[in-house]
Amino acid sequence: MTRHPTRRRFLTIAAAASGVAAIGASPAKAAHHIWRGSALGAEAQLLFAGSDKRTADAAIRLCLNEIERLEAIFSLYLGDSELVRLNRDGHIDQASQDLLSLVRLGRYFGDVTDGAFDMTVQPLWRYVADHFSQDTGRTAPPTGQLKSILEKVDYRRVAITGHKIVLPLGAAITLNGIAQGYITDRVAELLRQSGWRDVLINLGEIRTLPGRAWPVRIAGTNQELDLSDGAMATSVGSGTLLNARGDWHHLFDPRTGHSAQHVKAVTVVARHAVTADAFSTALAVTPIKNARIIAARNRRISVHIQTQDGQMLRL
Repeated sequence: MTRHPTRRRFLTIAAAASGVAAIGASPAKAAHHIWRGSALGAEAQLLFAGSDKRTADAAIRLCLNEIERLEAIFSLYLGDSELVRLNRDGHIDQASQDLLSLVRLGRYFGDVTDGAFDMTVQPLWRYVADHFSQDTGRTAPPTGQLKSILEKVDYRRVAITGHKIVLPLGAAITLNGIAQGYITDRVAELLRQSGWRDVLINLGEIRTLPGRAWPVRIAGTNQELDLSDGAMATSVGSGTLLNARGDWHHLFDPRTGHSAQHVKAVTVVARHAVTADAFSTALAVTPIKNARIIAARNRRISVHIQTQDGQMLRL
């Protein structure tokens, strides 16, 4: 039973699981460096193909500094982060460019997913998590209370004017369904600007730089995709269960207030990690027939859905 906001991603990197030789070249022919640690509250990996340790270590320090900088903006758990201050005060007058960019992206992904992605679900998450925090065997939250909470959920009411962000009364934002992807892309861009190729970044979402194709396994299957200069993200409701029965978890449908039960897992492949992150979150709370419509409108993404009975669908 997991009651704390742990990561919901279940991507298996075939290369890392199989050892250095599985990256694609024999150790006798090329050097490789694999860093494993923690970032954004989850296990993280950076895989550098064809690199010596000293050169890779300098790049890793650059990446970790950028992760720390962005986490101080987006985290819900650092008391002085920009996002915490925005939620606490209801506004922030001089938001950083990164926070402005991510909130704008939140509104964009809300629009293109017909509201399935909604960054203002934080009051709902907080209420339901508190409801089950003392007794995971409790009955579902009262319908009337959920309805009242849902009145605070609507990303379209978040106002941006210049560098100022203003929330409606009682509203709060969570960027957990998009920030990991954004940070992953920022790290990838730093490495690319430094001349790196043949790198795989795993900060909960996967991003690869141009060069070799990395074998990455789709969650819950034995199917592998070769990922080169692309990204992958997976959303799984069972990653953060809130009650003993497991029918309440962190993936809420912002239109109903209930945890989504449409699918077991959604994996999205896209050019950028922020896109894969947002769409995997949105499609995990969307009925499959509606997910097909959304996927058809966004041809640059590839969607892999594991249904409740274990079937795999490609949208």
